[in-house]
Amino acid sequence: MSKHDHGHEGAGGHAGHAHGVTADADRRWLTIALLLITGFMAVEVVIGLAAQSLALISDAAHMLTDAVSIVFALIAMRLAARPAKGAFTFGLKRAEILSAQVNGLTLLLLGAWLAYESIERLIDPPEVKGGLVLATALVGIAVNVAAAWCISKANRSSLNVEGAYQHILNDLFAFIGTAISGLIVLTTGFVQADAIATLVVVALMFKAGYDLIRDSGRIFLEAAPAHINPDEVGDKLVAQDGVVEIHDLHVWQITSGQNALSAHVLVEDGADCHTARRALEHLLQHDYGITHTTLQVDHAAEAALELAEIGSGHCADPHGPVHLNAPHAH
Repeated sequence: MSKHDHGHEGAGGHAGHAHGVTADADRRWLTIALLLITGFMAVEVVIGLAAQSLALISDAAHMLTDAVSIVFALIAMRLAARPAKGAFTFGLKRAEILSAQVNGLTLLLLGAWLAYESIERLIDPPEVKGGLVLATALVGIAVNVAAAWCISKANRSSLNVEGAYQHILNDLFAFIGTAISGLIVLTTGFVQADAIATLVVVALMFKAGYDLIRDSGRIFLEAAPAHINPDEVGDKLVAQDGVVEIHDLHVWQITSGQNALSAHVLVEDGADCHTARRALEHLLQHDYGITHTTLQVDHAAEAALELAEIGSGHCADPHGPVHLNAPHAH
């Protein structure tokens, strides 16, 4: 590396973003929601069995996954808060994404089981005590509204917290459907309403589960964040004063809400590498919210000479003009 090869890291560094300011508050709100859910779940299991209501039993099972998702979220928060050290140079921040993926998977698996049970009950419906179902569901709605409000106070930009929130929100919709089915059974005697209400909830569970697995999967595969177009970023960077070319551009997510970027930047021979790097870091932070950056800045002529000497091939997908007589100074 020549004297003008500057490998700089932006403000992110190893430390990343400091979310610790709200971590204690997030844990407190999640713990309150966990206590509300587990307390009511125990009561609902007993009532669901007494009323022979699949909708109530499915709601209780869903509340169990709610509780598990919150426990996973709390554990993941503890792990993610640990400082980076040793081989884990980003710390354990992706523990949150593992938690979100587990939440999504449990929604899909539970939804598949409930769909099977619902179809069986449509074919051979048991006697359902509509009044007991309705009363329990109304209390369940109040409990889930309170739990959803608690989690909404936490940092929902975290995919981990969002996963727990989606569980609670789906459970709220489930109780609304169960209340309606209980009212229908009570007033008309149409016991299949219990199973139909469960199938509606299953559809919501499948959607929420798929969204969580898709979003967490993008992070594990190190795809660019959904709202950031790497080609657009590269074109904007190369349009800055003094910049000749941007290549080896990578944009990815360390964890939800924490984006990172690395690139090799070639600047004009008379340009100041440090000034160019600071300008690009400011642009990335201001326009895209990317504060964890690693930019290697070189003078174009010197970089072309060095790369020509080692016989390096042409860079894939460069941003900026292409000079055919210089293998890497596009």
